[in-house]
Amino acid sequence: MSDPSTQKPRKLLDQIRDAIRLKHYSYSTEKTYVHWARCYILFHNKRHPAEMGAVEIETFLTHMAKEDNVSASTQNQALNALLFLYRSVLKIDLAIPIHAMCAKRSEHLPTVLSKDETAQVLSGVQGLHQLMAKLLYGSGLRLMECLHLSVKDIDFEQSQIIVRDGKGEKDRATMLPSSLVEPLKTQIAYIRKLHELDLVQGFG
Repeated sequence: MSDPSTQKPRKLLDQIRDAIRLKHYSYSTEKTYVHWARCYILFHNKRHPAEMGAVEIETFLTHMAKEDNVSASTQNQALNALLFLYRSVLKIDLAIPIHAMCAKRSEHLPTVLSKDETAQVLSGVQGLHQLMAKLLYGSGLRLMECLHLSVKDIDFEQSQIIVRDGKGEKDRATMLPSSLVEPLKTQIAYIRKLHELDLVQGFG
């Protein structure tokens, strides 16, 4: 067994990944935070973030708004990533607030599909994928929340779905559309049969 004192410290981006997984954040959040940390470091000529602080963050965010013309939501996303880097990984308290040039908020209205257009999209997928798409649409689940659903999270009696460790590490209840009750019960019954078959064949 190797001596821990002789092991090389993990690279900073790997430390970010470790901290995010420890908090059970989504994989998309992990990718986003690592991306902005990398951009921040490269922008400042590969200086280590521990050698920088609020002033460098302000310069980076202002450049994003002024030169890259990013949206306000993108700029805020980058700020959250850097605050996480300093607070949760480097354990450094920053001077708050961060005074950076604010990016303009989008004036475009979001594109919302009509009921018929949504039906056409849902009819384009079949089987389990269609059931998942209907859950996203009918219950307002995020993609990773849908992928992480367990049987115990579906409450047929109260027509609701319990989302565990959702955004912000919070649990919440959302509606279960009546049209999805039977498809979900069918899917659960199918999975239980597969599980029973696995047990008969000696699998866990």
